[in-house]
Amino acid sequence: MPPSVHYWNYPTEIFCGAEALHGLAQRCALLGMRKPLLVTDPGMLALEPYALVSAHLQQSRQEHGVFSDLASNPSLEDVQRGVLAFHAGGHDSLIALGGGSAMDAAKGIALLAVAPEGLQHFEWSRVIEHYPSLADFPRLQLPTLIALPTTAGTGSELGREAVLTDSQQQIKRVISHPGMLPACVILDPLLTRSLPPALTAATGMDALTHHIEAFCSPLYHPMSSGVAVEGIRLVQQHLLQAVTNSQDLNAREGMLVASAMAAVAFQKGLGGVHALAHPLGARYHRHHGLLNAILLPYVLVANRSAIAQDIARLARYLQLPRADFQGFLDWLLALRAELGIPHCLADIGLDSGDAEWVGAQALADISSSDTNARPLSAADYSQIFRNAVHGVLPRAPA
Repeated sequence: MPPSVHYWNYPTEIFCGAEALHGLAQRCALLGMRKPLLVTDPGMLALEPYALVSAHLQQSRQEHGVFSDLASNPSLEDVQRGVLAFHAGGHDSLIALGGGSAMDAAKGIALLAVAPEGLQHFEWSRVIEHYPSLADFPRLQLPTLIALPTTAGTGSELGREAVLTDSQQQIKRVISHPGMLPACVILDPLLTRSLPPALTAATGMDALTHHIEAFCSPLYHPMSSGVAVEGIRLVQQHLLQAVTNSQDLNAREGMLVASAMAAVAFQKGLGGVHALAHPLGARYHRHHGLLNAILLPYVLVANRSAIAQDIARLARYLQLPRADFQGFLDWLLALRAELGIPHCLADIGLDSGDAEWVGAQALADISSSDTNARPLSAADYSQIFRNAVHGVLPRAPA
């Protein structure tokens, strides 16, 4: 590995730095990966990250196949097709290249390749009921997975979950099993430098949302809280620069680290932003990070009574001019404006006609709603959604 590459193990093996990709074939060999299936989305096949990874594997004489028949929000059907490709090609392992869609699809393929009923057995509500700790899960020898993120947003490379769309029900399902955690993660900023500014902004705001929601979760998990605080600072330091100068590898690396850290932080839970974004993404097929970016301030305002003191503490750590809830909200709104994030959902073509359905689905998304900063009803979620559609952001008195 080049001397600029950092090695960490938190909670899995991580190589971070420019040209970290050069260690991929070696990791495959050390992990016993003889014929991995490279999982990516179809748009990636014409882009620089795929060219870099493909060239490296070919030069290293690493036999592999490619599966790219994925939607931007991967579905259960996408994963089933991936499993067929995995078995048909005689593959023994997986490499995920891309953003959250590729990561989640690869995890789903790994699970279903071994446990065909895994999507039902390890859906979030069942996991909560039957597997209170990682040791309670049934042992499954899932195919080894290496993750190479090309966006800095989802943090899925350090997670044990996959979010997959149930096309028939028009909802997203969270699947969880400890065996889906990648064995190795390669964070190479060279794989993110071709990401367009709008996607850099949306995915970066996704990472920020993960950290903020984890920080605001009422669960007691001080280790994750500490990771969230530093992750938010890294986003503050690097996101705008990564958007305005795509070739700034320091900013790109900083955002990759912040994104990966978020998956550690949200062991503490997520919240109302994700509870709303999941059904909206499944039904309207909008970018998950963009939905989070738009929804975030509206949910923060709805949660203000429960989080004002913690947000003020966070604002002091970020050294904001006004170290209270309103100062933090002002910073967030200004950052969104600088990044070109729309202020309301109407700006991306959504209306409030389905508000009751959205509220009911958000409440039912217990993977996120159960750890919102304060309990919200379906009616509360419906109203937050209406506010986000119409750009109504109440400003409480100081």
